[in-house]
Amino acid sequence: MTLIAFLDYASVVIFALTGALVASRQQLDIVGFAFVACLTAVGGGTLRDVLLDRNPIFWIAQPAYIGLACAAALVVFFTAHRFESRLKTLIWLDSFALAVAVPAGTGVALSMGQPALVVVLMGTITGCMGGLLRDVVLDDLPVVLKQGELYVTAAFAGATVAALTRPYFADALFPLALCAFVTWALRAGSLAFGWQLPVYKSRPPRI
Repeated sequence: MTLIAFLDYASVVIFALTGALVASRQQLDIVGFAFVACLTAVGGGTLRDVLLDRNPIFWIAQPAYIGLACAAALVVFFTAHRFESRLKTLIWLDSFALAVAVPAGTGVALSMGQPALVVVLMGTITGCMGGLLRDVVLDDLPVVLKQGELYVTAAFAGATVAALTRPYFADALFPLALCAFVTWALRAGSLAFGWQLPVYKSRPPRI
């Protein structure tokens, strides 16, 4: 198994778990669990592959991705009630999913010889779009847009580090590992220590 395939598998499983946990909070049936888990798991990678004209799309080439996502949904369906705080579990699982999905998308773009800007955007899209689709479909405020939190910023920073360091290494392993570390460190710092970007606050118009 290649490094990129491993990252895709890992991100699919972890994002599927987050999708299923959100489904548990919405009290959906088992089919709803599977749908939300699959949407979350493959949404970002699907958009990445469409934009890069990568044919066939990764989960069509290897349907096992969908099987893994459904299996993750099934596990959560029967175990979600055991978590003391599903929201806390969801948020931290999502941070790990982000730290795996961003290097997965970045690695695909690097392997195709894309320019640095495209590499960064593909890493960011792969990391963020699955969770965005999950939250929009379930009518929840998307995690990527929550006030001041480092989410898209963490993905963008991680992908940027990989794009900038890749030319200095014989293979992509270290740049992608660094990408994962930077992405997760920023996201975890935002969750644990309140790191955030400045937010816009309206002011009364001047007379």
